[in-house]
Amino acid sequence: MRRAVVGGASGAAMAGALRKTTGLVGLAVAENPHERLRILYTKILGVLQNIPKDAAYRKYTEQIVNQRYNLVQTETDVQKLQDKLNSGHIEEVIVQVKRGNLRLGTKGSSGLQCSFG
Repeated sequence: MRRAVVGGASGAAMAGALRKTTGLVGLAVAENPHERLRILYTKILGVLQNIPKDAAYRKYTEQIVNQRYNLVQTETDVQKLQDKLNSGHIEEVIVQVKRGNLRLGTKGSSGLQCSFG
């Protein structure tokens, strides 16, 4: 497997293109994984603003999301980012974050549902 290094606009566009497959059935190679993760983490941080500042869930979730967001911002190599996030393929990370974002933004009968993960 070749490593994708993101650098500049053309590098960002090619980040996922160097791999032809994830090797996981039904999971396509992500195009622009850094950008997708930046958008998702930003959305999560926005939703967390609706939870009281002193709530433990908000504090700990913000801490985790900010750490991951900072990794996405600073680590330009997709393979190294994947290794640092330690959550499987970068495509799996995107799926996990999407699912967590959907759960976080849903409302149950008792108000905001705060399951993440």
